[in-house]
Amino acid sequence: MKAIVVTGVSTGIGHGLAQALCREGYKVFGTVRHAEQADHVRGVCGSNFTPLLLDVTDRDAIAKAVSMVEAEVGSHGLFGLVNNAGICDPGPLSVQSTERFAQHFDVNVTGTLSMCQAFLPLLRRCDAGRPGRIVNMSSMSGKIAYPFMGAYAASKHALEALSDSLRRELLVYGVDVVVIEPGSIDTAIWDKAAHISTSFADTDYAPLFQYVNLADNRKNAQPVSAVSAKVLTALTARRPRARYALPDKWLLYWILPRLLPARILDRLIDNALGISKLREGLKKSG
Repeated sequence: MKAIVVTGVSTGIGHGLAQALCREGYKVFGTVRHAEQADHVRGVCGSNFTPLLLDVTDRDAIAKAVSMVEAEVGSHGLFGLVNNAGICDPGPLSVQSTERFAQHFDVNVTGTLSMCQAFLPLLRRCDAGRPGRIVNMSSMSGKIAYPFMGAYAASKHALEALSDSLRRELLVYGVDVVVIEPGSIDTAIWDKAAHISTSFADTDYAPLFQYVNLADNRKNAQPVSAVSAKVLTALTARRPRARYALPDKWLLYWILPRLLPARILDRLIDNALGISKLREGLKKSG
């Protein structure tokens, strides 16, 4: 049975992906941070699932997980490593704490690299006719940075660069690196984003947050199964693309924003959100 390690399987994309891979007959080692989460995912995924209790920022826990996985897969190695674990905490960069900003990089970038470094020997050992593959879960934000998503977008921009460098470096071993770039996906992450209106209620952006609800992105979001299908393609295709984008609206949210000059895109975003209008209120208030 081919084995795959997936990070961040307790909820959202990782949770759905773990189920999909188990249904396809893969042995899935999924990372969770709490024991009760492990029990829940095991109950949903069945006997093909083995939980790994770790946080991707904990190098000691990762080392223990490698030993555990190696003990089970032995000389067969790993067919894949899917780096899905990540955080997204929206807020204006001018007032968001630098500690929270740095945490995005600790989890989304450094955590991913730590997993790649630790599991690379098992990926090189894969006996499926080719070395194992790394799939990194990026985002459309890795290419296009919208207001109030700066910390997340910056970390995903970095993940894109990390993935490109790593893919080219790992040619020496034949280990491929593929990036998945989802747009809005129907997960609870959007509901968690609703805190922005209260967390930044004492900032100059407060009037805007009364009308901007990031959770609205969930209404037209794609199902988690769409991401799972792309990950399966990335893992199994004979010649996978370097990237698979999954925008919810190709022209409006993917093609045009990357073709338009930056200043024009700035104006369009401002027209949609009314950020510059906040200046008028600030002038009146002194």
